[in-house]
Amino acid sequence: MTDPHPESPLELPADDRTVSPVTGYTRAHWEAAADGLLKAAWQWATPGSALLDLPGRPSASGVRSDGLEGYARTFLAAAFRVAGADGKDPHGWLDRYADGLAAGTRTPGRDDAESWPLILDHTVFGQPMVESASVAIGLRLTRPWLWDRLDPAVQDRAEEWLRGALRHTPAPNNWYLFPYSVAGFLESVGRGDAETARARERAQDLMESWYRGQGWYADGDGSAFDHYNGWALHLYPVLDAHLSGDAELSAHYGARLREHLESFALLFGGDGAPIHFGRSLSYRFAAGSAVGLGALTGHTPLTPGASRRVISGSLRYFLDRGATGTDGLLSLGWHGPHEATLQPYSGPASPYWASKAFVSLLAPADHPLWTATEEPAPSEGPDRVLALSAPGLLVQSTRADGIVRLHNHGSDHVRPHEGESAVQDDPLYSRQAYSTVTGPTARGNTADNHLAVVVAGNRSGRRAIRPLGAGGGDGWGWAASWHRPVFAGGAPMVPGLRVESVTVVRGRYELRVHRVLGAPHGARVEQTGWATGPESAVTSALYGLHGWESRDEVRAPQGTAYTPWAVLPRLGADAEGTVVLVALASLSAEPEADALDTAVSGVNVDGDTVEVCWAEDSATTRIGFGPVTVEHG
Repeated sequence: MTDPHPESPLELPADDRTVSPVTGYTRAHWEAAADGLLKAAWQWATPGSALLDLPGRPSASGVRSDGLEGYARTFLAAAFRVAGADGKDPHGWLDRYADGLAAGTRTPGRDDAESWPLILDHTVFGQPMVESASVAIGLRLTRPWLWDRLDPAVQDRAEEWLRGALRHTPAPNNWYLFPYSVAGFLESVGRGDAETARARERAQDLMESWYRGQGWYADGDGSAFDHYNGWALHLYPVLDAHLSGDAELSAHYGARLREHLESFALLFGGDGAPIHFGRSLSYRFAAGSAVGLGALTGHTPLTPGASRRVISGSLRYFLDRGATGTDGLLSLGWHGPHEATLQPYSGPASPYWASKAFVSLLAPADHPLWTATEEPAPSEGPDRVLALSAPGLLVQSTRADGIVRLHNHGSDHVRPHEGESAVQDDPLYSRQAYSTVTGPTARGNTADNHLAVVVAGNRSGRRAIRPLGAGGGDGWGWAASWHRPVFAGGAPMVPGLRVESVTVVRGRYELRVHRVLGAPHGARVEQTGWATGPESAVTSALYGLHGWESRDEVRAPQGTAYTPWAVLPRLGADAEGTVVLVALASLSAEPEADALDTAVSGVNVDGDTVEVCWAEDSATTRIGFGPVTVEHG
């Protein structure tokens, strides 16, 4: 799959196809990318270097917080760059950050050109707490060349500002790792005390309660499983243990990172793209940070060549597709700017959390991560199906086109104190499936990959997702869940209405089976497929096998992160009481892919049991409801 892509304005070395036959990228490319991103961002610094006021729409936290974000997140890239070069700083980045630290902490909270905002509770403009972690890690990484050379008064001021993170309440999720990282830095420079110890113990206790197994953490007390696993929940504790030399913590958190990468490393397509799923996607190639960290620390199932293939593939994917504008700044979006990808907390400097990917530069030039010849990424091997019962996810990759698909039966981003209002529907979590080559349609358009119950003209949303199991065998897998349809218009719910959903995958095929219970008189059910653009190299197909009465296509004029305009297939049927519906879906870039109507030779639905016979090998998939059981053979 190749599309015309704009040239990156960053000045990178020529490709090296000897050591990196797939991506052409080497360690020198990573250093040049970091330097190019920093150079572009520093054009927007305040005179005292304390704030980087990048152009663009402000976040919900305001312009001053956004300026601190510019300083802190770029500092992370500079710190990885300089620490990885053993203090060599040919562009003088650290001098600028030292000046900015002195200016920003001189009178924090004051409304002037340089002062940093105070760190307060997450409910009161709490974004500076997020940035405190990047400042702390940057200082820890560059201690011999920056912190140790600061005037003692500046050190004291910096400590006092950072301690705001220890004294205020984080958001109830990965935010607890920000004071954890601040405390780790303070302890590393001999400024630890009971306050820093409490912050670290509190975060460690929460991490244990959020760990769900198979290398996956929930991002808080709910069931949000997304990229925050890699670029936060694994990154902060594993990096902290690595920097401190704590063998016990390194073994504990490192083992979880290794297991996480068993599945997560598969979520990068053959073109290098990470899976387009979850919030904060404008952080882009930060998705590869856990892969780089695993290679650095040895906590990875991947070979060094495969690790570099994944991280360099991800970096190049975005640089080749316009992630930076002609000014060299990372834009708010995915390829280029894309409004629907963003959250209210997204500001002009938010994309610079992509700096976390440069953790790979901590591996020196003679490290196998950089010297080994690139090897295929996991998605470039044989077709894979991986069922993850802990987060309720089902991964499906096909070698022929390099597409990876993620079927979501467990991640919903609904916090425990929230209800299931459809007004809060989040396309980045609520869909049944996501991929490396498609994005979800925007909130105002028809939802892709969605089973909607239509009551009195109002389509239902999918909010809280309750997993019902996952499993599989050689070359196939399944995952199941149920949800309560909720409505943004009319009555918010229908008593007794429930949808149970099972996805079974093999090869490029997705068998989607639903049992709708309690559908009221006059209701209708709709199933949509993947959203693709008119010039897309991928094809979306959806075919009704049982219970569906009509098929059409619906447009999504707002498009997706991959196309400015999209179309998606849709099935429809009237429903009342209990109905069982069976469909076959496919997302493929294979030019000669067979039509879906020939993939299945027979379907038998007997009450709550569904049997599907596959034409290729006469294998039978048997699905039962109440409780959900899936057999294949």
